Amino acid sequence: MPLRERYLAAQTFDEFVSAAQVNQELWRAVAKGVRLPEGAVARAAAAGGAWHLLVLNEDWCGDAVNTVPVLARLADEAPNLDLRVLGRDANLDLMDAHLTNGARSIPVALVLDDEFRERAWWGPRPAELQRWVLTEGQALDKAARYREVRKWYARDRGRTTVEEVLAMIEGVGRRE
Repeated sequence: MPLRERYLAAQTFDEFVSAAQVNQELWRAVAKGVRLPEGAVARAAAAGGAWHLLVLNEDWCGDAVNTVPVLARLADEAPNLDLRVLGRDANLDLMDAHLTNGARSIPVALVLDDEFRERAWWGPRPAELQRWVLTEGQALDKAARYREVRKWYARDRGRTTVEEVLAMIEGVGRRE
């Protein structure tokens, strides 16, 4: 199915949260607490064009619950962005085209232009955190590693996710 049709058929963020079977209250709480970095909405608007973020996700994903609500808020507030959510497991062909080190790691946010062409993608977590998880974090057992990941997200408050996604949109926009 073409990306345009997938995007238009995908859930809004609010629909996704309402349908969540796992961690629904956590999704709601994180979304309610999102505060965008100063200037983020203006930066998105200044990038020009119309941009669609198509997020591959599942409601059980800890990285997603810390990043997708921030992207959803950015899309809600920026005049030229919108966001929809697709289930990873129901869209394995799309997921398999966006693997991270051979794994179906989520979330993955596809940046689509006004004609619904994929221009870039982000995920599954901010680059700095991903480097830590793949290096120093490997020395910890899974429980300790995820404790540190949660602390990182709590300190960062979505700033790095917003920065990385906006930088991608700005970069794509400059190449047009």
